[in-house]
Amino acid sequence: MDEKLNYLSDIDLFRDLSERDMLELDHTTTITNVPRGRVFYQPEDVGEVLFLIKAGRVQLYRISPEGKKLVIATLGPGTLFGEMALLGQAMHNAFAEALDDCLILVMSRTDLERLILDKPAVGLRMLEITGRRLTDAEARLEDMAFKGIPARLASLLIRLANERGANDIVGLTHQDLAETIGTYRETATQVLNDMKTQGLIDIGRKRIEILDMERLAQVARS
Repeated sequence: MDEKLNYLSDIDLFRDLSERDMLELDHTTTITNVPRGRVFYQPEDVGEVLFLIKAGRVQLYRISPEGKKLVIATLGPGTLFGEMALLGQAMHNAFAEALDDCLILVMSRTDLERLILDKPAVGLRMLEITGRRLTDAEARLEDMAFKGIPARLASLLIRLANERGANDIVGLTHQDLAETIGTYRETATQVLNDMKTQGLIDIGRKRIEILDMERLAQVARS
């Protein structure tokens, strides 16, 4: 129990709760370990639940009628998602897959509504988190609508670097990057190789190092 309470207290969504509130929250959440590669949410799943990522990364994606995979989002520790009208979002035929070994907390809609009514600060934190997600989604949609593949890929690399606070982007394959910007792996690989030739990045196994952030930003704006 102490370990679970530590997990809960580290989640930004619950930072305004008292020790007593946290003890009550402990009884309304379940915690589970999800191994890397497991799809733990599928379109046919039912039930309104909130997922909170404590450790690891989760990829949300959809499959087109032609079988093409499109990544909706790649989420890391501290983020949340779920099939909930309450969040102003829904999974809409999406899959959720663990990219790493993940530690995930699950909460029902009923318990979440009760918590927000009792502790409005939790609702405010949720608005902050979902607002950031919406801003990111709008930026991605704009990129896909108005930018070519090199600019979209450059924007993605810069965003990933900013999220990690480092110029090294690790753990993602060329396929992952391609699916995130809506193109084919071969196309993404060619663009990455061109960027490497230009001295913008260095490429390793599931690792990309940004060597010239300023010039990469110029590509992202083009």
